[in-house]
Amino acid sequence: MKNYVIVVAGGKGLRMGGDTPKQFLPVKGKPVLMRTLEAFHACDAQLELILVLPADQQAYWKELCSTCHFTLPHRIADGGETRFHSVRNGLALVDEEGLVGVHDGVRPFVSQEVIRNCYREAAQKEAVIPVVEVVETLRRLEESGSETVPRSSYRLVQTPQVFTVSLLKQAYAQPYSPMFTDDASVVEAAGHAVHLIPGNRENIKLTTPFDLKVAEVLA
Repeated sequence: MKNYVIVVAGGKGLRMGGDTPKQFLPVKGKPVLMRTLEAFHACDAQLELILVLPADQQAYWKELCSTCHFTLPHRIADGGETRFHSVRNGLALVDEEGLVGVHDGVRPFVSQEVIRNCYREAAQKEAVIPVVEVVETLRRLEESGSETVPRSSYRLVQTPQVFTVSLLKQAYAQPYSPMFTDDASVVEAAGHAVHLIPGNRENIKLTTPFDLKVAEVLA
């Protein structure tokens, strides 16, 4: 039995307002993606790291690794047309039974406790995702206007989403659907229940310039 994590980093950084893909932007001098990979290695040095990057970004990544003396062992898979196809490409490098997590490359502040809990629970429940409570009021948009909905009925979904290797490979054998927004949605479409566990509030997805300002405080 072997444990893996597939770190998906295919963003173009358009909402960041610059030319550099957001996964390569520095936070206190270190690229976001390196911080993400280090978080998993620090939690479990035996965890096999699989990085999914668009083919046209891989040379730049290798240059960054050389410049920053980043030596954590990891394998690289080519990014696909969508996140679904990228994860499927990463799964092709998973060659043993065990557990496999899928994590957003621009979530560098996932806690070690959340990582450990996700893998531990997935060993028993096969499909586990971290979530956090909604703290603000939610409104649902209707054609006639909008209405408040009970926030206690909703959760914000994070990564890593962790599954048994056999289950995730079976799920990703399905044809692509635009309804697939994360790995949990793919697994559920294959007919398997997904279990929720608490995430950590700092585990934000760095998407906007404001997020980068928050990251500088968290780092």
